[in-house]
Amino acid sequence: MSLETVIAGLRLRNPVLSAPGPYGFTQETAILSGLRRLGGFVTKSITVEPRRGNPPPRLAVTPAGMLNAIGLENPGIEAFIAHDLPRLRHLDMPVIVSIAGSSVAEYALLAERLTTAGVDAVEVNVSCPNTEDGMIFGSEPRAAAGLVGAVRHATPLPVWVKLTPNVTDIAAIARAVEDAGADALALINTVAAMAVDVEARTPVLGAISGGLSGPAIRPVAVYQTWRAATAVKVPVIGMGGIETAEDALEFLIVGARGVAIGSAIMRRPAVIEEVLDGLEAYLRRHRLRDISEVVGSLHVPVSAPHLHRPDPVTMGPAVGAVAERPLARHRWR
Repeated sequence: MSLETVIAGLRLRNPVLSAPGPYGFTQETAILSGLRRLGGFVTKSITVEPRRGNPPPRLAVTPAGMLNAIGLENPGIEAFIAHDLPRLRHLDMPVIVSIAGSSVAEYALLAERLTTAGVDAVEVNVSCPNTEDGMIFGSEPRAAAGLVGAVRHATPLPVWVKLTPNVTDIAAIARAVEDAGADALALINTVAAMAVDVEARTPVLGAISGGLSGPAIRPVAVYQTWRAATAVKVPVIGMGGIETAEDALEFLIVGARGVAIGSAIMRRPAVIEEVLDGLEAYLRRHRLRDISEVVGSLHVPVSAPHLHRPDPVTMGPAVGAVAERPLARHRWR
């Protein structure tokens, strides 16, 4: 029985990775020992120059997830390579470094610098605005492809692309970045969201709005992962609200070759072991020898309409039946 998987040429001992965000820089690596069973480690996004991030408050807990507006706080590429990367190498797993920038040139520079620094792969965070026109790189196929093509040209390393869910057609974006040279896709990033203090009548976050993560976004993430996985041939890593082995299995069944856990690790690092133990138990229960037998094994009824963008208003009585099914298995706390 094996949980081993291969993503863009990287052999992972299991399909569970860290999602960019909860851990990744020196002040936080004291607790990295609890993450040693991961199949791979993905850092927070790194920029060319250090960034202080957004004004506080940066985090807010909601009934079913977490709002954050960190603002890409990081020490900058040179400090990361000098101080953080050596510690991450001791994790004995592939290290994938997420990169972010304000221009195509910045992304290319980061990719070149990381190539010489010796990491296993780069992940392109396309959820950043281009200072030239203000457009989010990942919000439009042509812009996303242009960015990924530049990074592909700048490095021989595997190039992963982290997709934003805040788009009209994620399959179109997925195909565009695949054609531009992406070796793997990771999705979804956080969902644009906001919370208000009704007594003060002010935004809860210092940056006004932020990104929602946690159980609330999991059904969105599963759907968008399915859309992307059925649109491309490169491997897909699914994430968004994973807290249990069952959650992870949803992503694998719809076509993800790997999964990433973020918010849940912040509260309970033991979730990694629980998910891995649950995946092994699932293989035993279903008499499967390899986790690859689960990937893309979704059974879609032959009579089901082939809908890429289902409209709840026109889908009929089945929607009511789905709505009555309990989706949340535990309360966020």
